[in-house]
Amino acid sequence: MRIRKSRRFLPEKFILIVCLAAVALLVPLAKSADSTNMKTLTPEELVRVLAANGAKPLLLDVGSHMLFLQAHIPGSEYMGQGNTPEGLQHLRDRIRNVPKKSFIVLYCGCCPWSHCPNVNPAYEALQQMGFMNVKVLYIASNFGADWVDKGYPVAKGEQ
Repeated sequence: MRIRKSRRFLPEKFILIVCLAAVALLVPLAKSADSTNMKTLTPEELVRVLAANGAKPLLLDVGSHMLFLQAHIPGSEYMGQGNTPEGLQHLRDRIRNVPKKSFIVLYCGCCPWSHCPNVNPAYEALQQMGFMNVKVLYIASNFGADWVDKGYPVAKGEQ
């Protein structure tokens, strides 16, 4: 005698599928960099700003600490990763007493722009604090390709 398995759809499976779908919709996704929502500047523009006479922007690296140690823009400060609570808190603490009209440039460069998880949360945090002269350095591929390999100024280690 052959026993035939039933192919009925069990209510438990249906409930599990509905629950998984609901969780997927409710869990906030980490926002990658999106230049339509952020003011940006290119590496070439930042190089010109840094070379010009006058006040310089506050440069804040919100990427990986390991990458910062390997190479970063001279004069920039490491804040911690912009997609972590610790990195965002360090950023908030650092700029707490900075005038709201200050020119601030955020950058990461860990990966291609469309995949960067760090700049968007950092940018939004500064916007929420009332900073309106914030720009994000648009790094299309990564810091190595879009800054270091172009011969722009680099510092290494903690500074």
